[in-house]
Amino acid sequence: MTEQNPYQSGTGDWGPGHPPGPSDTPPGYGYPAAGAPAQGYGFPQQPPAGALPMGGAPLISIGDIMVMGDQIITPAGQLPLRGAIWNATDMSHTEEKIPTHAIVLAIVFFLFCLLGLLFLLMKERKTTGYIQVTVTSAGRHHQTMIPAHGPETFPAIMGQVNYARSLSSM
Repeated sequence: MTEQNPYQSGTGDWGPGHPPGPSDTPPGYGYPAAGAPAQGYGFPQQPPAGALPMGGAPLISIGDIMVMGDQIITPAGQLPLRGAIWNATDMSHTEEKIPTHAIVLAIVFFLFCLLGLLFLLMKERKTTGYIQVTVTSAGRHHQTMIPAHGPETFPAIMGQVNYARSLSSM
């Protein structure tokens, strides 16, 4: 380096200069500024102004809809519980078919004895689809889809929705 540093003040200053201090540069991404409260990832967050702490366990949880106290908590925000309208729609179906292994056993045992046809009485039930639960309160609407694992899923969800309806009417 044979030239003076144009970014240094004064004459005769050579080289890169002194490292910047904490007050010279803004903080980097993810690092708090010097003297600033340390908030962000990994630090305890203060609740926003006006937010009330909600203690206790949820009364009921249906998919991503949770009822706590007098509020309905959804990913989109909070809804008042009083006067909420709950709906559930069964969008699942159950199909019944003869499994492949029963057909193979019926053919094999039919050749040896006529009792092989009894294997065709074997049935396999499979339920696919979703249960849609919607809640409307204070002009806002939220819906969730719950996968149906069996024919007993819809009655179980309807029991939860009826409990939520009873809580909304209080």
